[in-house]
Amino acid sequence: MRADQLLPDHLNAGDFNGVTVRKGTVGAFLVNARVWTDQGADDAARANAASDIVEAVPALRALGLFDVFDVRDPALRALIDQHPANEVRA
Repeated sequence: MRADQLLPDHLNAGDFNGVTVRKGTVGAFLVNARVWTDQGADDAARANAASDIVEAVPALRALGLFDVFDVRDPALRALIDQHPANEVRA
């Protein structure tokens, strides 16, 4: 399956297992994970990345990302594991 077959160009989001997932969610997670695990990143950048990671967890779980890929960084894995798929953030 190609990306445009999963989510065509004219759509910016899709429903996956009852969760609305925006285009770019996985890419944004990867960028935030790199910032959060960067020992040289300042505290504000790491806090923003952590918030964005936690907000994305339900969508990433709905996509099945963590069923296929393992998060190798133990601290990042712990952050993700603290937030179940059905948790809704305001």
